[in-house]
Amino acid sequence: MLVESVPNVSEGRRLDVVERLASAAASARGVHLLDRTSDASHNRSVFTLAGEVEAVTVALERLVAAALDEIDMRTQTGEHPRIGAVDVVPFVPLGDTTLAECVGFARDFGRDVAERFGLPVYLYAAAATRPDRVRLADVRRGQYEGLVAEIATAGREPDFGPAQMHPRGGAIAVGARPFLVAWNINLESTDLGLAKRIAHRIRESSGGLPAVQAKGFWIAELGCAQVSMNLLDVATTPIWRAWELVAEEAAADGAGLRESELIGLAPLAALLDVADHAGASAGATDEERVLAAGAFLRLRDASPLQALELRLRAASAGNVGT
Repeated sequence: MLVESVPNVSEGRRLDVVERLASAAASARGVHLLDRTSDASHNRSVFTLAGEVEAVTVALERLVAAALDEIDMRTQTGEHPRIGAVDVVPFVPLGDTTLAECVGFARDFGRDVAERFGLPVYLYAAAATRPDRVRLADVRRGQYEGLVAEIATAGREPDFGPAQMHPRGGAIAVGARPFLVAWNINLESTDLGLAKRIAHRIRESSGGLPAVQAKGFWIAELGCAQVSMNLLDVATTPIWRAWELVAEEAAADGAGLRESELIGLAPLAALLDVADHAGASAGATDEERVLAAGAFLRLRDASPLQALELRLRAASAGNVGT
């Protein structure tokens, strides 16, 4: 029962705290911590865990325990929407594991952390038990501050746990979903309004690309505006298509693209699809073709190990660490 989980925590500035959170998760026997990414402006860190479901679940429980000690949502601020210290925990099928099985894993995990930590838990995506909670954005409506005021009202009560926020940890969203690609494009522009306009034009909810979610942000440490995306189905909208459309929309306003960055990992097939579009040699190795994809996308810190399968292969062989 192989699964991936990509927990998002509401801390990206205190890197000593991020290190302790990563160590807590990685301490579970049999789990692979494949990747971690922190962003100061978003004040958010994303960890990529993979392994047998029992090992991943233990790692997630240890991460939640550590986060409740380290993060106080009453004082936390950042650009990224959030409702809790451990904000989102998705279960993603790998290998022969099915999405239906991940629904069961997510619901079991949500029930357990609610009971153990007194956390209000909201089920989302395929694990949702009601249609108004399928979309993560609907679960996070009003963010932490809004949920503090609304959690005890009809329709906003959690699926598990108390109808009041945890004193430090807020609430947590737990779900099951297929693999998605979390990906940002940094513009050669300081115009936040431009990033928001591009995000509005390209996202599915506004009539743009199917299976694409997008928002515009200002990234202070880079001094530029950013289009941040979740690509929910790269077979429907490939990474290269999103890159080219953002480029077209930015060019129409006289701006260019500086670079892109993966948050976590991407499926090998999705990156090889970019390589094919970019004209990379079909006879090259997977590693060489992933690097060609990275060059096409101006991917920051491009590496073959940004492909999930190559990273997991290296981690299983003991040839890589985080």
